Amino acid sequence: MKSAPFNMVSICTSSARYLALIFWCTLTLVSCKSGQKQDPTAVLKPNVIIVFTDDQGYGDLGYHGNPCLKTPQLDAFAGEALELTNFHVGTTCSPSRAGLMTGRNANRNNAWHTIAGCSILLEDEETMAQVFKRNNYQTAMFGKWHLGDNYPFRPHDRGFQNALYHGGGGINQTPDYWNNDYFDDTYFRNGIPEKFTGYCSDVWFDEAIDYISKVGDQPFFLYLAPNAAHSPYNVPSAYAKLYESAPLTEDQKRFYGMISNIDDNFGKLLNALKELGIYDNTILIFMTDNGTANGIKFLKDENRELGYNAGLRGTKGSHYDGGHRVPFFISWPNGNILQKTTINVLSAHVDLLPTLTDLTNISYQAKKPLDGRSLASIFNGQEKRLDRMLVVDTQRDQWPIKGKNSCVMSSEWRLIDGKELYHTLSDPSQKNDLAGQNPNMVAKMQAFYNQWWANAEPDFRYAEIPIGNSHAEIVLITIHDMHTDENLPWNQVQIRKGEFFPKGYYSIKVETDGYYRFKLHRYPPEAGLKLNAAVDAISSNAYRDGLPLGKTLQPTSAQLRIDKTLFEANVDANKTYAELEGELQRGSYQLMSSFKTIDGSEIPSYYTEIEKL
Repeated sequence: MKSAPFNMVSICTSSARYLALIFWCTLTLVSCKSGQKQDPTAVLKPNVIIVFTDDQGYGDLGYHGNPCLKTPQLDAFAGEALELTNFHVGTTCSPSRAGLMTGRNANRNNAWHTIAGCSILLEDEETMAQVFKRNNYQTAMFGKWHLGDNYPFRPHDRGFQNALYHGGGGINQTPDYWNNDYFDDTYFRNGIPEKFTGYCSDVWFDEAIDYISKVGDQPFFLYLAPNAAHSPYNVPSAYAKLYESAPLTEDQKRFYGMISNIDDNFGKLLNALKELGIYDNTILIFMTDNGTANGIKFLKDENRELGYNAGLRGTKGSHYDGGHRVPFFISWPNGNILQKTTINVLSAHVDLLPTLTDLTNISYQAKKPLDGRSLASIFNGQEKRLDRMLVVDTQRDQWPIKGKNSCVMSSEWRLIDGKELYHTLSDPSQKNDLAGQNPNMVAKMQAFYNQWWANAEPDFRYAEIPIGNSHAEIVLITIHDMHTDENLPWNQVQIRKGEFFPKGYYSIKVETDGYYRFKLHRYPPEAGLKLNAAVDAISSNAYRDGLPLGKTLQPTSAQLRIDKTLFEANVDANKTYAELEGELQRGSYQLMSSFKTIDGSEIPSYYTEIEKL
């Protein structure tokens, strides 16, 4: 089967569906341990679990030759599973997650960045969770979402019946609960803050295992996305000490420790599935969201590298393979897929939605053009190769720019920035540019990119945060989602320091005419801190970063502009917020909120709370 064109929906052939149906109908019912009963009809549908770790690159596994990293559970699983060794995602967090959830490149759905209003998955995109839920699967997610913090963009708005997650793109980022630091934090369960005890990765896995043990007879789709090993590199001391004698920097030792903690938790997940008697009929995928963030480090002063990257060029954020080629392992012992096998077919995160709907034999017809295609025939060995191309890039701008940090991929070749050409089968480190020797290949791959861009460009648009909606009577917008080209404070360290004062706006949609109250905060509402507070520092230790002393700001007035309408008020800096009210009509607007300080400076409101009266 040839690959689907970039603008075609990949569907399973009728013969493949027929064979799959015969296979499922002949499955032997699996007895469930621990006394748990299973409805025989439920066995016909496999469970699906995607474990999707953060900032862990291709080389961040012992299985891929890392000489320092201890990952025995993942290594053992990889040896039993089907591995795709030419598997790709986005180069950073949100683009990978958006592509995974929709089967569509992130440039199409307003998730081409990680901040600045461009990491919010558009409301009209259909997610994998919505597809599985519609097909009578139970759905749940635990960990990192990073595709929108407001209604209707949150995970429980996008098809997950049970969602436990942190805010923003990482724990202690600006939208997250105040002062979270990976230990004993407060997370959001279907939007409601809930306090937990323990290390973050332990919480995500423990909650996932508890969910699996209680889900009942229906098949489930579970998305388990730890925020580790994303910075800050906070980790239980025992895991950092595993690497105290390794030839690594101190923060690398903590980074490696975070991955070893994930490995232990992955082992707990495997044991739970086996004890419940459902491992054999569970599609279990392990993958990561981009290249390594800290697995390898170049020390300029010493002119040497520490760590390991499996010989790949580039790390997180790079459009060379080290930025987006990642581990991918899939297991389904009772299923019609290969095991203990390695395949080097070009594949990507955007393939998983059509692939999993084929493997589970559920109803799915894409509502928009997909960039991915089903790999079911690859997984079961019917097809050996794919003739296809894919695009990955790193935008991180307010609007996608054609050609910026672009990589066009075929099974063997990479075209970088439209001018560098590498044969990755013979040159995986991408050292030898062969563009001059292969002009026809350059032209062919550039033509594909041009056609792909022309097809994707009409989809480019911003998400709008609704206010005045009955599903979200109070809306908290954070500066994390401000549209701006300037530096913005995307984490709570910067909020404390008060060091970035960008000018920009929020894209909002007023859904109901009426009178609205606006509360402008410097700190998040749950902090209960005055506008002029210099919040206390939190000390660090060898395994956990602290938080700095807050900087005093002295606002004297507040203003809020919605397009050309301006609201103003005086400010008492000893209060926790400044309050303004005004009448709004339905429509789409640009909202700007800010303070004037005692020295005449204008600074943004880091948190803006909106309520319809």
